[in-house]
Amino acid sequence: MAKILIAQASQLNAEKRSWSLNLAAGLASLLFAIHPLRVESVAWVTERRDVLSGFFFFLTLYCYLRSSQISENLSSSTWFALSLTAYLLSLMAKATAITLPVILLLLDFYPLRRLSGRCESWLNPEQQKVLKEKVPFIILAFIFAALAISAQHSAGALRPAQQYFFSYRLGQAAYGVVFYLWKSVLPIGLSPLYELPYDFAEWTPLFVLCGILAAGITIGLFLLRNRWPAGLACWIYYLVILAPVLGFAQSGPQLVADRYSYLACTSWAILIGGGYFQAGQFARTQAHGMRLVWAMSAIILLALVTLGTLSWQQTLVWRNDGTLWRHVIAVGPPSSVAHYNLGRSFEDENKLDIARDYYRRAVEINPANPDAQYNFARLLEKQGDLNEAINHYKLAVQIRPNDADTHNNLGLLLAQRGELQRALMEFRDAIRIDPTYSKAYFNLGRISAQTGNLDGALQNYQQALRLAPDQFEIHLQLGDILEKQGHLVEAREHFEAAVKLNPDFAEARVALARSLVASGAKTEAEKQYQEALRILKLQRNIASDGDKAIDRE
Repeated sequence: MAKILIAQASQLNAEKRSWSLNLAAGLASLLFAIHPLRVESVAWVTERRDVLSGFFFFLTLYCYLRSSQISENLSSSTWFALSLTAYLLSLMAKATAITLPVILLLLDFYPLRRLSGRCESWLNPEQQKVLKEKVPFIILAFIFAALAISAQHSAGALRPAQQYFFSYRLGQAAYGVVFYLWKSVLPIGLSPLYELPYDFAEWTPLFVLCGILAAGITIGLFLLRNRWPAGLACWIYYLVILAPVLGFAQSGPQLVADRYSYLACTSWAILIGGGYFQAGQFARTQAHGMRLVWAMSAIILLALVTLGTLSWQQTLVWRNDGTLWRHVIAVGPPSSVAHYNLGRSFEDENKLDIARDYYRRAVEINPANPDAQYNFARLLEKQGDLNEAINHYKLAVQIRPNDADTHNNLGLLLAQRGELQRALMEFRDAIRIDPTYSKAYFNLGRISAQTGNLDGALQNYQQALRLAPDQFEIHLQLGDILEKQGHLVEAREHFEAAVKLNPDFAEARVALARSLVASGAKTEAEKQYQEALRILKLQRNIASDGDKAIDRE
C-alpha cells in the first residue's frame, strides 16, 4: 500500500517504479511497525484487535487503490468488492475504522486526483460515480459507530456531559493532536496509562498552547497545499483517524493512549518514505548525489535501530502487573488508577500495609475514584479501622450512588457501630438499586431479628433464600427464626439444609442437634453434637499449629 501511495504521489509511470521505490515503501513500513507507539497494541492482549482491525483496514485501502487504477469494469468491481469486504472485517475486529469513508475521499483528492477541489465539478457523471462509491462504506461506518456507542454506554464507560464538560473535551482533543505528533518524533517516556487529570484547571495553559500549535500547523499546511499537497493530505488523514478517540465521546480514564496512534500515525511513516524516495531521485541528478543518499540512509538506519531498541525496552514494561503500574507511576504524572491497581496487587499477595498505603495515595490523587475509595474502605474494614472505613464507604457512595455492594458494606459497618436505623436505610438502598441482591435481604433480616421484629426477619430471610437457595447461612438464620416462632419442623428442615450445604460448619450442627432434642430424637442429636465437637477440636488444632509455625518464623 505504501508503495502505491508513494508512486501515485510521485506521479511515476510503471516503468520508473524501480528498487528505490520498493526501498522507500519498505522504509515506511518499518518506521510504522517498529515504532515504540506500536508496542501497546501488540503487547497488550486486549488490544491485539488493533492489529487485526489494522490489517483489514490497510487491506481495504490497498484493494481500493487497486480498483481505482484498473480501467476494466470487471476487474475494478472485483477489487472494489474485496475492499468493501475487508472494511467489514476491519469493523468487526474493532470500530476504530469508522472514519475510513472520509479517508477514501481524501485519497480521491490526493494522490489519486479522481476528485477536484472545485465543488461545482462534482456534478459531472464521472465524479458523481466516485462519490457514490462511498455510500456502502458510509452505511457500514454508521452501523458500527452506533453499535460501539451503544456498547460503551451499556458498560457505563461513557462520561456524561454534566460530568465532563465540552471545554475539557476540547482541551483534551487539542492536547491529543499534539501529543501523538510529538511522541512520534520523540518516543520516550511512554506509558500504558496517561490518566485524565482530576483538576483540569491546572492543565488549561498546556491545552491552550496545544490548541494554538494544532491550529498553526493546520493553517501552515493549508497555505502550502499547492506546493506540498502531501503534507496537508497526511495531516488531514491524521486528524480524521484520531477524531473518534480525542475525547469528544470520552470512554475510560485515559487522557491519551499510545494505542490510539496505531492507524493515525501511518501517514507520517508514508510521508517519510515518500520524502526519502524523492530525495533519492533528486540526489541522482546532482554531483556527489550518491554521497547524500548514503548519508541519508545512514541516518535512517540509525533511527530504525534507535526505534527498535526503544520498542524492545517498552515491551519489558508489559511483563506483569507490577512492572506495568510501577512504570506508570515512574513516568508520571500522578496516577490514581496505577496506585489503586498496585494496591490490589499487594493485597492479593497479603501485603496489607503496603496495599493500604497505595490505596490511600490513590484517593489522595483522585478523591473521585470510586474503585479506590471502595477498596480502601474494604481494606480498612479488614484491618479493623471501622470509623475510617465508614468514611470512605460514604465517599464511595457519593461518587457512585447506584452500587449495591457499597451500600450493603456501609450498612454492615453502621450496624456494627450500633447505628441500626442508618444501616437499615443502606440495606434498603441496596435492594432498591438491585432487587435481586440477596445479601441486603439477609442483612435486613439480621437487623430485624436483633430489634425483635421476627416477622420482618422471617420475610427478609425468605426473600434472600428465594434469591440464593444454596447459601447455608440463610438456611441457618431462617431456621433460628422459625424455631423462635414455634415452627419446629420447618426449622429443622432448614438446619438440615444448612448442614448438607456446609458439613464442616459446627454451628449448623449444634442448631440441628438442638432441634432434634426438641423433637425427641436424642440419639440423632447426640451424633450431631459429637460431630460438632470433632469439628471444633480440629479447628483448634489447626489454629494452634499455625500459631506455632508463626512463632518458629
